[in-house]
Amino acid sequence: MTIKVILVDDHLVVVRGLKFFLNTQADIEVVGEAEDGEKALKCYEELKPDVVLMDLMMPVMDGVEATKKLRERYPQAKVVVLTSYSDQDHVIPALQAGAVGYQLKDVDPDELVKTIQAASIGEKLLHPKATNLLLEQMNGNGGNKKPDVHFKLTKREKDVLYHITLGKSNKEIASDLYITEKTVKTHVSNLLSKLQVHDRTQAAIYAMKENLFTERSEN
Repeated sequence: MTIKVILVDDHLVVVRGLKFFLNTQADIEVVGEAEDGEKALKCYEELKPDVVLMDLMMPVMDGVEATKKLRERYPQAKVVVLTSYSDQDHVIPALQAGAVGYQLKDVDPDELVKTIQAASIGEKLLHPKATNLLLEQMNGNGGNKKPDVHFKLTKREKDVLYHITLGKSNKEIASDLYITEKTVKTHVSNLLSKLQVHDRTQAAIYAMKENLFTERSEN
């Protein structure tokens, strides 16, 4: 099924380049464009895309505010931020606003495609710098430390969690572990519940914070 995407960026050269590249992908179609956050809201309402590729620094309404309003009006909206900024003042507000992906404009084109594909099915892919900032934020919130429940995970759930920390998709995990993608989804759902986190990104951050796989990484 084709993933319908709208591009939100006030730089025409960027929009044209992205549109040309993304339309060469068999499963992606750029169906609309907007030059600021306010127009992005109208564009989304008219076109109901699967994914919104959102810049942050724009006139009228910036990307963070636009993402927040989109998610309030359309909880199913999936926003991937594509920006030049990788500092805490941009990354954290964007993710708190509801973005499901965060990539920098120098990202490898294939990685951007993977991020859009992941977002379309509700999975998060973040630039490593964004992930690191999230981890630092969690480490700074000592009072919000998650309970030590990882011992409750089954061996297979731990295997799946380990592959999640490597940034692999459900399909890739299924192939690596020789199980079905449906089984992977079941394991992911179970481990999210046990770790008391909301999504794969938080699960991966928890695993890294608690050094659950230090030995595997060193081997």
